[in-house]
Amino acid sequence: MHHEPDPVPGAGETLVTVGAVAICGSDLHWFSEGSIGGEGLEQPLILGHEFSGVITDGEGHPVRVAVDPAIPCEECRHCREGQPNLCQQQRFAGHGHDDGALREQLVWPDQCLHPLPDSFDIVDGALLEPLGIALHAADLGDIKPGMRVGVFGCGPIGLLLVQLAQLSGATQVIATDLLPHRLVAARAFGATQVFQVDEGGEYRNIWAATGQEGVDVAFEVAGAEAAVETAIASAAPGATVVLVGIPADERTSFHAATARRKGLTIKLCRRMKHTYPRAIRLVETGLIDVRSLVTHHFPMDEYEQAFAIASRREGLKIVIEPTPST
Repeated sequence: MHHEPDPVPGAGETLVTVGAVAICGSDLHWFSEGSIGGEGLEQPLILGHEFSGVITDGEGHPVRVAVDPAIPCEECRHCREGQPNLCQQQRFAGHGHDDGALREQLVWPDQCLHPLPDSFDIVDGALLEPLGIALHAADLGDIKPGMRVGVFGCGPIGLLLVQLAQLSGATQVIATDLLPHRLVAARAFGATQVFQVDEGGEYRNIWAATGQEGVDVAFEVAGAEAAVETAIASAAPGATVVLVGIPADERTSFHAATARRKGLTIKLCRRMKHTYPRAIRLVETGLIDVRSLVTHHFPMDEYEQAFAIASRREGLKIVIEPTPST
């Protein structure tokens, strides 16, 4: 930990007192490897992109906000066409040259600040970012009522996809993971069947559970090649497979003949777009539970323990609170 000068807002920016930062799998890549997605560190980097905080409104009242970590350029073709997540000039908190939220205060563009309803606590606001990723992935999967859905990897985003699949009317939601406690959580969040990863053989259980038909939509959320292979193997002919996980070695491969013969549609999920208002409404109305995902809370000075627990995949979501909750 170190001290920096107090941040000063510029035009169109607001000072945010950070209340909660949730640790993401991509943070662990930066923390342990110093790189992600082909990008490496060239200077010290403050991590943290799943976060919320408190701002002061024009009358001096505190307002709790969720913070979108992505700052698109607003000028390129992708931004103009409503695809800001594909902006190649996008800045992103805790990535590359842009410091994130593991600090007491920061300044951030007003357009990225989303006021929280009174029913939210500050940690709920931080969990809207992974919910946004799950929402974007669910949009790509185009789940329809009556479909069978597979979720391969039951970290927080996978567990949110389990909930969204149920909410979208899926009649079967089948979840897999290496870790038994994550499968217990998947059951609690609505998965109809769960199978522990068994060297790829779990796809046979999935075919049996679906009457030898496979799943109509498969979400790979583990960032592991084995999970990609299992998602492909478990998918029904004509199904959609959405790759959400980030592989550690920056490569994804699968058995091409299987995917080709099934005529699968394979999509890759790049962050999210315009999801915060929807995410807020889903949590506010009780349709999606983000609060139960949080299993550990730490103050800032215990960040090393927080990252160690997250790296060991203990619990579900680990949260660091740089300043006391408001």
